[in-house]
Amino acid sequence: MIEKLEFLIALARERHFGRAAEICGVTQPTLSSGIKQLEEMMNVLLVSRGSRFEGFTPEGERALEWARRIVSDSRAMRQDIDSLKHGLSGEIKIAAIPTALPMISALTTPYRAKHPNVNFTILSRTSIDVLKQIENLEVDAGLTYVDNEPLGRVTSTPLYREEYRFLTSGDSPYGDRETITWAEVGKVPLCLLTTDMQNRRIIDRILHSVGIETTPTLQSNS
Repeated sequence: MIEKLEFLIALARERHFGRAAEICGVTQPTLSSGIKQLEEMMNVLLVSRGSRFEGFTPEGERALEWARRIVSDSRAMRQDIDSLKHGLSGEIKIAAIPTALPMISALTTPYRAKHPNVNFTILSRTSIDVLKQIENLEVDAGLTYVDNEPLGRVTSTPLYREEYRFLTSGDSPYGDRETITWAEVGKVPLCLLTTDMQNRRIIDRILHSVGIETTPTLQSNS
């Protein structure tokens, strides 16, 4: 049963039967058969099919929500039981927005000191991808903004508040200033993150609120 639910989650992530089967380590007929068995068990159509994957039916979307909960709880149960015998071990995957990457060690270092058999994989992702990967059970946790995008069905814990700093050379017109207004920021060449990053979208909104459209000289996604 759990395996068939994992098929459903993989299909939602890949939007393609062949790629979903490859991710699950099975053949495409095996994956299709497993999803068909779920449909027969529930007596509803979960997936809209044509010559290729077309999407989930409303019943399929609801089943997908339950599948994610059940598979997540199943994994947590296995890890919890195993930890009773051997202590916590294994790998924790964390997806983080680029601006949060410097904070990762503040979480992983004390955790690993307490649980030395746990290893971490850190992935740099956009805020949208962080939430998507958590939802699809591709990562165990994420570091992202909590105030500016809908978080969906996740549990969030605020870790810190972010402040912005304007970096410039000492001999620039603002080099001897302790503060600068957003209107002044918008008048100088800027180096910013790309527009798929939530940090950039926040800055764009602030500058737009003071009548300035952002045109950075340099953009980067990390």
